[in-house]
Amino acid sequence: MEKDIGRVKKNDNTDIIVRIDDFGGKAGVTIREFVNDSRTGYKGFTKAGTRIPAEKFLEFRELVNAISLDELKAAVDAASTAKPAKQARLDSKKDVSSENIEDY
Repeated sequence: MEKDIGRVKKNDNTDIIVRIDDFGGKAGVTIREFVNDSRTGYKGFTKAGTRIPAEKFLEFRELVNAISLDELKAAVDAASTAKPAKQARLDSKKDVSSENIEDY
């Protein structure tokens, strides 16, 4: 049995799909990425995602419901004003040129 519950758009090529399914004879909730990539022509589920067994679903739902929307908004605001981690690492490194390459 498979029943799609819904989907959330992640980006132009990828949706996150939530579904109830039966895998290996055990019911659960699967949360997976679904790609429709015009560059590669691939359309289907990726390996990215997770499966919550039915007996653990209430515990999982409680964890999700425990997320404070105020804290989540603060995290979004902080992330939008912070430099991306890769750029911050690049900014913190010395300029490597032919004159100082021996220093490394």
